[in-house]
This record gives sequence, C-alpha cells and structure tokens, in this order.
Amino acid sequence: MTHLAVAALALALPFAARADPAARAALKNAAGETVAAATFSAAPGGVELTIEASRLPPGPHGVHVHAVGKCDGPDFKSAGGHFNPSERKHGLENPAGPHAGDLPNLTVAADGTGNATVKLAGVTLDAGAASLFHEGGTSLVVHADADDMKTDPSGNSGARIACGIVERLK
Repeated sequence: MTHLAVAALALALPFAARADPAARAALKNAAGETVAAATFSAAPGGVELTIEASRLPPGPHGVHVHAVGKCDGPDFKSAGGHFNPSERKHGLENPAGPHAGDLPNLTVAADGTGNATVKLAGVTLDAGAASLFHEGGTSLVVHADADDMKTDPSGNSGARIACGIVERLK
C-alpha cells in the first residue's frame, strides 16, 4: 500500500466510525426563521454535536445546551439555564466547571454561515440524569455575544438570539 493510500485510509477511519445522528435541533430566531441546524450523535464518552449556521449575525457567539426543551420567543428564556446535571460552574476555562452544556464559541462569517463539531463530554442520548432527553428535554441556544468561557452562570454571552429543541430522530 502506498503512503498516499495509508494517509487516505487514516483520514477516512474517524468519519467511518461516526454514529448516525440520533437527534437534531432546528434553531430559529425571534421572527421564527430557521437560522441554524444541529445534529447530535453518540460518541465515546459523550455526544458529538455538529452545528451549521446559515443565517446568524456575523462574529463569535456563545452556544449552550439549555436544561429545558422549550423555545418560546422572542427571548427564549423558556429554555431555562444551561444543562448542568453535575452542578458545576460555567465555563470551559473555569477550574470549577464546566457545565455539561458549555460549548466553544461559534464564529459566523459575514455571509451568516458557520459550522463546528464538538464533543459534549459526559452527556448521553440514553436514559439518566446526563441525558439530553431527561424529563423536560433540552434545547440548543445561540447567544448574541461571545462566551468569555469563565463567568458564571452564562459567560457574559448576552441575549439569546436563536433556539432549537433537541428532538430524537425516529
């Protein structure tokens, strides 16, 4: 086998091992327009989340899994606080954190598009306290500003500008 073939096989293996999405969220803004889509797949030690923005304002935005599966506009406060079954502090850079729903910022280009794939460590799609499908469900929220990754409870990430309920795929 050539070096090129070995390299191609090594690159293909992580993608071939990925599970099919088990859940999704269609994120809508306050006007009810779909502005992003997300998929959730089981992964070793957690859940893999892929988000694809199509119509968000440019710049960095905080993104979090929230503890309630409701997205009543226009402020999306119905989504509750961040998903935090282990009762930790907010922030990927907080020594007492992070919440299970804390994610890196999503950077959106001038044309309103952006995407990211991240792992939600310790979260599951199965039963239990760390399940995205616990009683009441969960939602995915995009905030107006960047998350500072340490300030509790929400990283100073500003208003909630888009929300989508995490729904199990049949």
